[in-house]
Amino acid sequence: MRQGCISLGEVRCDNCHQVVPYLERYLVIDEKDGVESAEGTPSHCCVKCCLEKGYAHVKTEKDEEVVTFFSE
Repeated sequence: MRQGCISLGEVRCDNCHQVVPYLERYLVIDEKDGVESAEGTPSHCCVKCCLEKGYAHVKTEKDEEVVTFFSE
């Protein structure tokens, strides 16, 4: 399961290990296909890493580019 969330400034990306800034978006991934961590806890992924891994994409709405976690 994937959930889009908003950071309260205490979230760290599990891929790049950067702190997700306050009020920035991130993705929580809780899947059985190897994305889940060894302890069974969900993985947190910043927007930059989501774009690199294909979990998010950029689409154009009303002549503006928007990053979305929803599938195309």
